Order: sequence, then structure tokens, then C-alpha cells
Amino acid sequence: ELLRMRARVIMGCRDRARAERAAREIRAEVGERADGAGELVVRELDLASLRSVRAFCHRVLQEESRLDVLINNAGVFQCPYMKTEDGFEMQFGVNHLGHFLLTNLLLGLLKNSAPSRIVVVSSKLYKYGEINFEDLNSEISYNKSFCYSRSKLANILFARELARRLEGTGVTVNSLHPGIVRTNLGRHVNIPLLARPLFNLVSWAFFKTPLEGAQTSIYLASSPEVEGVSGKYFGDCKEEELLPKAMDDLVARKLWDISEVMVGLLK
Repeated sequence: ELLRMRARVIMGCRDRARAERAAREIRAEVGERADGAGELVVRELDLASLRSVRAFCHRVLQEESRLDVLINNAGVFQCPYMKTEDGFEMQFGVNHLGHFLLTNLLLGLLKNSAPSRIVVVSSKLYKYGEINFEDLNSEISYNKSFCYSRSKLANILFARELARRLEGTGVTVNSLHPGIVRTNLGRHVNIPLLARPLFNLVSWAFFKTPLEGAQTSIYLASSPEVEGVSGKYFGDCKEEELLPKAMDDLVARKLWDISEVMVGLLK
């Protein structure tokens, strides 16, 4: 959809081959423009590797003169306990820390390109998460559902604190819930064999298509209606209320400070 708007789109993807295949499909669907406006570029980016995040950002800063929109969209959902390359619990490491470093390394370019926007994809499941500073890395206990919710709560708190820090810069930050979308995000969820036909029926009836699930991200990235709007949370292209725990500025600042140390921005 952004390509249809004639944007230059950089797809930061973990699997180069799958990304190139997706890019070919998108180009075929949108059609190459004779005037060359609208461009799709694939770059390798693994959010489970701080080394990969740094390499991606280094290349972007070398090659791009401006960055109008950053959409933090990657995610892993309810996986078994595993760790990132840097030793972080996978869901917290990818969903929060990878994006935290990515955004911070690209902030200078976003500021220089202002007015610009940062869009953070969270989830309504943040409601079931808690930020436990005693066990952020789930060394003491691990519950895959709780840890996903915690990472999504961290997304919202990150967006809130970042919006506060960017006041007056012309860079806006908003988070969103995309809805329940028919993608392979749920590949780690085990559905009993006998229940699968029913699950498939329900998903076709009630889940959003990827295009429908992308609408709020597209809206926050491109709509003039949200120009200058920052620090808010959206669902179905409308602002939504947050629970008090997602608006706790003290927790948001503490999470920011600890995240800076975890990703190596501060010693």
C-alpha cells in the first residue's frame, strides 16, 4: 500500500530469500511505474541479533538521505523458551529490544527528515502483561503467553517515553493494535489435530486479512489526519484508551534506562 502511494519502501527482513520472493510478488501486484516513482528495496535485518540491527542501520545511514517513516512491525508470538544471539529471552529480545536499538540508531536521520513518524505495532494482549524488573529476561520463570504480553506492553511504554523525549522535534510516535490477522505469526501455537478444521473455519470467518490488518499501520504512517499527533494508541484507525499500566511514566522511564544498558547504548 505504501508502494502504491509512490513511497520508497525498505523492507528489513530476517530471511533474504523469502523477502526477495515477497518483494517480487508486491512489485508484480502494484506494477512498475514508468516514471520510476515508488521503489521497493530489500535489506537484511534480524531483530534477534543486535549485530544485525547495527549493520542494517549503518547501511541505511550510509545510503539514505532521509527517512520519513519507521514502522516497527516484526514480532515473534508465544514461542518455546529460547534466547536471541545476545542472550535475551526471544520475545522480549525481538519484539522490544531489537526495535529499541533500531529506533535509537535511526533517530538522528528521522529528526533530520522531520516532520517524520515512528509507528510501533503492539497488541491488545498487552493487557495481560506486567513489566517485572526482577526478571525481565525470564531467567526465573517463563510463560510464553505472559512473555508475549509483556513484550507488547513494553512496545507501548517505549512509544510513550519516546514521544515524550521527541516533543518539539517534529518526529511523532504512536503505537497500535492491528487486530487478529491471518498470518503465520501463530506458528508456535499448537492446535490439536481434531480442532484444526474448526479453527480454520473460525479464522476465515473472524480474523482479518493481512491487508485489513495493515490498515492502522498505513493510516499512522501516511494519513494527514494524524499529522502532529504523538504518544497515542490506535486500533482500527481510531485512537483508543489504554489501561493505567500502559501509561505509567515512571515504569516507562525505568524500562527505557534498563533497555539502553541491555542493548549497549549505555555502559
